[in-house]
Amino acid sequence: MTQHTQRARTPNPGWVEGGVFFAGVLLLVEGVLAVLQGISALAADDVYSRIDSYVYKINLTGWGWILLILGVLGIFTGVGILNKVEWARTVGICLASLSMIAQFLFLPYAPIWALVIIGIDFFVIWVLATYQPDGSAA
Repeated sequence: MTQHTQRARTPNPGWVEGGVFFAGVLLLVEGVLAVLQGISALAADDVYSRIDSYVYKINLTGWGWILLILGVLGIFTGVGILNKVEWARTVGICLASLSMIAQFLFLPYAPIWALVIIGIDFFVIWVLATYQPDGSAA
């Protein structure tokens, strides 16, 4: 016979709330930077170096649109996280995951920048996935 126990619900510590706020700010700033990165790829194809042989061939105009769309979605999601909107946490996890994939594919164009953004996306996913808005334990 198994015994079911309920965990006591305790509020999230201040550092957890601060981590979620920080993740929202990071997602918002990353969105703005992705919009700027996308605009620069769309406006002038000579901003990024040309890659001759790369498995995932997408021209810079395509990358511009991808980054622009991810950036706009990131801005709205970051604002939603900062305003504690319910849908924003789930969308933030999905968007940070898509951003990780996009930045991995963008590695040859801007390797250091892509690795930094991948690290930021990892942090955002971790914080948003472990946060319990009702204060319950995971």
